[in-house]
Amino acid sequence: MSSKAQEKKDEVISDLIEARRQILNVACTLPPDKRDEVFLGVWSARHLLAHLVGWDLTNIEAVKAILDGRLPGFYSQYDRGWKTYNACLVEQYQKQDFAEFLSSVEKSHRQLIDFLGTIPADEFDKDRGLRFKRYKVTIARLLQAEADDEREHSEQITEFAQGSSAEK
Repeated sequence: MSSKAQEKKDEVISDLIEARRQILNVACTLPPDKRDEVFLGVWSARHLLAHLVGWDLTNIEAVKAILDGRLPGFYSQYDRGWKTYNACLVEQYQKQDFAEFLSSVEKSHRQLIDFLGTIPADEFDKDRGLRFKRYKVTIARLLQAEADDEREHSEQITEFAQGSSAEK
């Protein structure tokens, strides 16, 4: 294994961990009456967190598919912004009890991070010839897209939380 490959793997995993930490830190500060308030299209903070659990579990299966030389199955469900797929994830993974819910968000992320730790670093950027709409699909690119999405959601929920506290 090359040290450059290990650096790339470590960077991707670190980005995922940091992005999730940021979201959870701000989500924990939301007052109970704001957790279900829609602020992002049709989503509340609870919806956003369910979406994260779903993508953690989706990405575990997606990485397995890539390692097997297959395009991850979720690509067959693509529509603009993954709207339909995200709605299914939200429906499947949201929970009523917020403390239990936060625990499930942490647990699914830990499952993803632990699983990624078992994969040799050289596999992260390996081009297996998998493409989706001319986009090269690798483990690293898949996970970097997840980290980028989570950073964007972190900013969105932070803006919402700041707006909520300004109203008080």
